[in-house]
Amino acid sequence: MTQDWEGVVARLGGATTLEQSARDTKAFLRARAVATAVDLLRLILAYCLSDRGLRSTAAWATAIGLANLSNVALLQRLRRCGDWLALLVGEALAAAAPQASRGRLIRIIDATTVPKAGAAAKRGNKLWRIHSAFDLPRERFGHFELTDQHGGETLDRIPVVKGEIRIADRAYLQPDRIALVLEQDADVLIRAGWRNARWLDAEGEPVDLLAEFRKASDCGLIDRPIFIGRKSGKPLALRLVAVKKSGQAAEAARRVARRQAQKGRHRISKGTLDAAEWVILVTSLAPEAFPTADVLALYRLRWRIELGFKRLKSLIGLKGPPGADERSAKPYVLAHLLIILLLEPLVDGLEDSPRWAEGLALAA
Repeated sequence: MTQDWEGVVARLGGATTLEQSARDTKAFLRARAVATAVDLLRLILAYCLSDRGLRSTAAWATAIGLANLSNVALLQRLRRCGDWLALLVGEALAAAAPQASRGRLIRIIDATTVPKAGAAAKRGNKLWRIHSAFDLPRERFGHFELTDQHGGETLDRIPVVKGEIRIADRAYLQPDRIALVLEQDADVLIRAGWRNARWLDAEGEPVDLLAEFRKASDCGLIDRPIFIGRKSGKPLALRLVAVKKSGQAAEAARRVARRQAQKGRHRISKGTLDAAEWVILVTSLAPEAFPTADVLALYRLRWRIELGFKRLKSLIGLKGPPGADERSAKPYVLAHLLIILLLEPLVDGLEDSPRWAEGLALAA
């Protein structure tokens, strides 16, 4: 609706600001079939965020008097908007950045993907990867970076905010990159697999995690210093925190491990089945400031980014962009990222809000 669109324009800095940024990025060069940069943005978002094709979007624009152009002309304009939309996403993220006075920032790091279009892309498992940071306590995305399938998930890809606590799953247990984050005065809390690190004691001798699990089987809890070997540099001095799962959760984890072994056509080891009974975490947080219970509670916050991705894909409707040309596919994805940033401050009023989901989780 027109009144809603005016609100979007205002939150993006106003018509004058949008006009200038569109010209700076060469997304809008001259007023012809589309009169203004604001009209161009509305046209691009209407195409990217709806199920209309190019032809139907062009017809809609003509019908409401927004623009008079062909579907081919619309596609050409879309292809020029990648840098502009990336700039708008960055400005929206910066505008919502938390103030230092709000206390220590918790950042959940993860990535989600959408497939590229076309049979060749499908055969080659080609995709778009959205690297993200979800910031707490604001419960908002604080960073996006868009790459193709070659852009790996690395812990230090997203710029570090001094004093933050960076939380990530086991894919981010990357010792050399953890060191880079720690060097920038941040802390980490990362889930681990029992075999995806070189576990060492203070003397540099290997630590047998399975033996540690057996010793702690009765109490079901481990909290001890640990060192992790690196490819370069001294081992990282961290803290190992592990908690034994409930019987039901452990059995579910063993089923998953067996399915993965069957899918990969390899024999599952007894060690993997034993380790499936434990949640294994490593952290740089000091035990004096963050007791065991606090570390476990912090890691339980990681589900918030999964909910953020759910909003991005279901509420906003992000899916694989149509067409195989990256000049149009990239703006398509960026348009969805921009809209989720504009909607997030309003999401508590929607059924899909994080706090609503948290209430259901607690009730269950």
